Amino acid sequence: MLVANASLSGCTGLNSAHCAAAGDGYPGSASYRTTLSPAGHLVVAVCLGFIGFFGLMNNLTVLVLFYRYKLLRSPINLLLINISVSDLLVCVLGTPFSFAASTQRRWLIGAEGCVWYGFANSLCGIVSLISLAVLSYERYSTMVTPAEADSSNYRKISLGILLSWVYSLMWTLPPLFGWSHYGPEGPGTTCSVDWTAKTANNISYIICLFVFCFIVPFLVIVLCYGKLLYAIKQVSGINLSLNKKREQRVLFMVVIMVICYLLCWLPYGIMALLATFGPAGLVTPEASIIPSVLAKTSTVINPVIYVFMNKQFYRCFQSLMRCEVPRRGSSQKSSSKVATKAMRGAAVTGPRQSNDFLYMVASLGQPAVTVPQLHVSHELTINITNGHSSDNTPVVV
Repeated sequence: MLVANASLSGCTGLNSAHCAAAGDGYPGSASYRTTLSPAGHLVVAVCLGFIGFFGLMNNLTVLVLFYRYKLLRSPINLLLINISVSDLLVCVLGTPFSFAASTQRRWLIGAEGCVWYGFANSLCGIVSLISLAVLSYERYSTMVTPAEADSSNYRKISLGILLSWVYSLMWTLPPLFGWSHYGPEGPGTTCSVDWTAKTANNISYIICLFVFCFIVPFLVIVLCYGKLLYAIKQVSGINLSLNKKREQRVLFMVVIMVICYLLCWLPYGIMALLATFGPAGLVTPEASIIPSVLAKTSTVINPVIYVFMNKQFYRCFQSLMRCEVPRRGSSQKSSSKVATKAMRGAAVTGPRQSNDFLYMVASLGQPAVTVPQLHVSHELTINITNGHSSDNTPVVV
């Protein structure tokens, strides 16, 4: 991931041998110093060890569930898998090296390893952020135009996944070719984009990176989930008591998503801007390591919020732990079909809004087995079909 760079100066007042050891393997190590104490390095190592272990386990579990249970292989779930893959790569390609460096209190894999670390973690971090934005847009667009999980939907999601990787490459390759560069940061145990160089070349890159890889994804997430909540309120007149529960549940999920996004990435972005535009020495190595660790916690939090809070995945997880076959009712594809058939059978505005709402709830992780239990859809379907049939069996169900 991108990590905020501290403003660094010479080794004045410090033991020269210690400075050389701390900067060993870095480009420009003669001007690099670390002020983080041994106890501080130990705390950072413990945090990184925790993040690396649980991030690896959480994301591996998601991939195992997706591989084992075919009912999870819906188009929108592919975006969740893409997020897990990018987070897993951070846990494999980044966290172990920064963990080892923290235990030894210096970088261990040289200058080329520093550049590779900065590039790989920046790439995977931006892929995760863009995927979250694509996921929010897909959930909103699915709610507006519900459809079955056909090949066209898979193509659209595949394009979204490809977009996230290409977009990330667009912003992580330039430092390798002269627009800014990757280098040491913080207490000397990680590498990232050089936030401290005051040249026009570096500042222009940092401004573009901040706007297009932090602000834009955040605005997309807030806008899409805001519209999604507004759509829920539009159907509040159909069944007040039932819709209030759904609205509260979706609102809770949206608030958690936005808060965790800001908690992981906002301190990181602020620290980077302070290091870039503030006076030299404003951001110390001790201060810069905190947002760095917070940004890496997203690899642990993302699977919990976007997957294990999803009842579809959670039921499969329970089945995996119990060595059982999951109930077919948790299939998103089934929920998609129910909502789509209801949409096609509706002839008035009220039922159409209700079915939009049903599909939206399903797309947020509500198990499809609950869809037929929603009295709104049940009653509306009976009203529509009563004029043409004498029995009271809902056609859609």
